[in-house]
Amino acid sequence: MGASVTALAKGLKQCRHCFNICEEETCLICADPKRQGDRIMVVEEPLDVIAIERSGGFAGLYHVLGGVISPINGIGPEDLRIDSLIERLNNSSIQEIILATNPNLEGEATATYVKDRIGKTGLKISVTRIARGIPMGGDLEYADEVTLKRSLEGRREY
Repeated sequence: MGASVTALAKGLKQCRHCFNICEEETCLICADPKRQGDRIMVVEEPLDVIAIERSGGFAGLYHVLGGVISPINGIGPEDLRIDSLIERLNNSSIQEIILATNPNLEGEATATYVKDRIGKTGLKISVTRIARGIPMGGDLEYADEVTLKRSLEGRREY
């Protein structure tokens, strides 16, 4: 079993475009001509790509940061793949960046930092954030105040 895991790990690479885990130099998502190439969803880790893909709700491209800004853990913006995202934006026709970091202190700080960096490029790119709120099957009476507030802020036409 250990040899199988080692062999599997040796066969894995990072996509040269989005830094997702793959077996070739370019992942299947980046290589798919049917994907919407004008939008990129920025996520923390490869497992986030898997979760979003399972939802079937996104047909664009991804950019995996490789973590979040966390001063307590000694992780700064320079430790993430933010510079490569900016470089990617400068060399493409991206119209929208969707920030999909986790709704915690580090995720919010990272999303804010990325948004500010994109703003400093002068590129005309829309920067959006995934909505946060009450999960399907959840009860309002058990939701915390921050979740309820974010649910109201993220509401949309029905």
